[in-house]
Formats: sequence, C-alpha cells, structure tokens
Amino acid sequence: MGRPRTNDAVVRERLVQCAGELRATRPRESVTVRAGAAAAEASTTAVYSLFGGKDGLIGAVRDRAVAGLFRDLSAVRPSADPLADLTALATAYRHWGLEHSHLYTVLFGGVQSFDPSGEVGAADPIRPLLAAIDRARAASVLTGDATAIALSIWATLHGLVTLELAGALDVVAAEAAFAPTMRATLRGWMTREAFLDLA
Repeated sequence: MGRPRTNDAVVRERLVQCAGELRATRPRESVTVRAGAAAAEASTTAVYSLFGGKDGLIGAVRDRAVAGLFRDLSAVRPSADPLADLTALATAYRHWGLEHSHLYTVLFGGVQSFDPSGEVGAADPIRPLLAAIDRARAASVLTGDATAIALSIWATLHGLVTLELAGALDVVAAEAAFAPTMRATLRGWMTREAFLDLA
C-alpha cells in the first residue's frame, strides 16, 4: 500500500487562497514559502512540489486573479448600445474588486501590471473592454485611440475601486459617485454627434 497523497488539489487550493490573502495584507517580501505553508497548514515541501517554490505560488495567485476578473468581465454580453456595454463592464469590474478584494490587491498591487498597449492574451481582462471600445468607435459613439480610451476608463475605475476598498469612500458615497464619474469619463471620448444625442 502506497503512502497517502498529501500534496493534492485540496492542499493546492488552500495554499493559493492563503498566499493570496498574505500577499494582499503583508509587505511583498514577508510572503515566504514558510509563511504561506504555515497559513495553509501545509508543509514547505508541498509548496515546492506543487508550485516549484514561492514564485510559482505567487504566479498561481496572480493567474487566479486574472482568470476571475476575465471570467466576470466576459460574462457581460454585448448589446446594441456600446455605451451601456461599457457601463456594464465598469460595474462588473467594481463588483469583482469588492467581492475579491484580496485578489484585486494582488492583481494591482505590484504582482500583475496593466498594459493596454501590450499584446493582449486570450484571457486578458483588458480584452472585453477593448472589444467594447472597438464597437463604440465603429458605431461612431466614441472617438480617439482605443488604448488611450481603455487607459482612461481603467484609471477611473481603479481609482474608484481602490478608494472604496481602502475605506476612503463608504458604500453610499461610492454608489453615488460611481455612475456619474463613469458617465463623465465616457463623455470625454464621445463624438460630437453622440454627445449631442445624449444631451
């Protein structure tokens, strides 16, 4: 009879979960193999056998964050109204950030960079935003460089969500500010015709 497997999917899941929480709440350098293993009630050997070490474990946390955000943004289905689609994507981004605050912190706290001008992978969270921007530009609703528009929208979203997660905006203030701020950002990129139609 062989030895029971101790470094299985359950242990892997605990390690990823605990490493994400540690990375979101502690300085980057304090998240060690030993700390991650202890938090997950696993051995350091498990970290090495499942992930190859600390970098692999942090990479798995980052991959989980990227996949989760991409999944939620991709669930927003395109409609006939590209501005409504962009607003829906912004709302999905905010909800994901609030529901997965530790993964949001990992994703945008120095482990994962956001580069809308770089190569966009198949599961890159920027892909649904760029697709919606392209539809809005094709419909002559928005004008300007797609990368610049994406960065503008993301900077606005990131600022609002980060302030809310940090407690600088309470839920009521965040709710009140969210829709008008997103509308103002989108209006800055609207064609003259679309802006007049909106008015």
